[in-house]
Amino acid sequence: MELSLPLRLRSISVPSLHKPKVRISPRNLLPIRIPYPVLFSSPTRMESQMPLRATPTQENGSTVTASSPIESGGRQGRIGEVKRVTKETNVSVKINLDGTGITDSSTGIPFLDHMLDQLASHGLFDVHVKATGDIHIDDHHTNEDVALAIGTALLQALGDRRGISRFGDFSAPLDEALIHVSLDLSGRPHLSYDLEIPTERVGTYDTQLVEHFFQSLVNTSGMTLHIRQLAGRNSHHIIEATFKAFARALRQATEYDPRRLGTVPSSKGVLSRA
Repeated sequence: MELSLPLRLRSISVPSLHKPKVRISPRNLLPIRIPYPVLFSSPTRMESQMPLRATPTQENGSTVTASSPIESGGRQGRIGEVKRVTKETNVSVKINLDGTGITDSSTGIPFLDHMLDQLASHGLFDVHVKATGDIHIDDHHTNEDVALAIGTALLQALGDRRGISRFGDFSAPLDEALIHVSLDLSGRPHLSYDLEIPTERVGTYDTQLVEHFFQSLVNTSGMTLHIRQLAGRNSHHIIEATFKAFARALRQATEYDPRRLGTVPSSKGVLSRA
């Protein structure tokens, strides 16, 4: 809208663009205030901290499907969604890092489902895993491919890792067992694993598959992960405490650091999987 002013107007005082008002001060007229139009719209701080969405790609045989951001607790959820299909398994994984601990896992391996429940509950991630595989042979392929898909989903959900805390460290007790987990979302896959599980199986689950699960997850997510057993004699307690400690450490590492203001937590200025 144009504003017509009387010819008697002697002076016009126009403030800088940092002040959103113009004050007109003629001698015999009341002051008139004219708002400037909004020329630019900048993103909010939280939006600037959101990682970029990954586009559909192939990661170690897993199809990474981009998901639209959803509102979760007043901010966009960081979601990774992966489908991995081989001649041995068919795995679908969806993870929301900004969830509330909702879990729905069905892998055909009851003990693994129980451990994925720990990941969701103690990490406050929403974890949905559906898997079918050649468990009539053994649990090896399904255990491995579920972990590969979860790692790929984490990689997608984290995006460029801007604003996150990056490091996580937690010790979880479970009765006589005490497990320490320390991790770095560095982009460099590495696993140091030091568990002494006294039995070969928990239920039908081969306890050797615990190390293989974390190695597979590390390989696709680009994570440095250290797992140490400080105490423990019961196999179930040792493994469950490991997943609980991992969930808590991962929660710490993926949470936003408000002081970082959306920057990448690295002196190099970039965190990417090696």
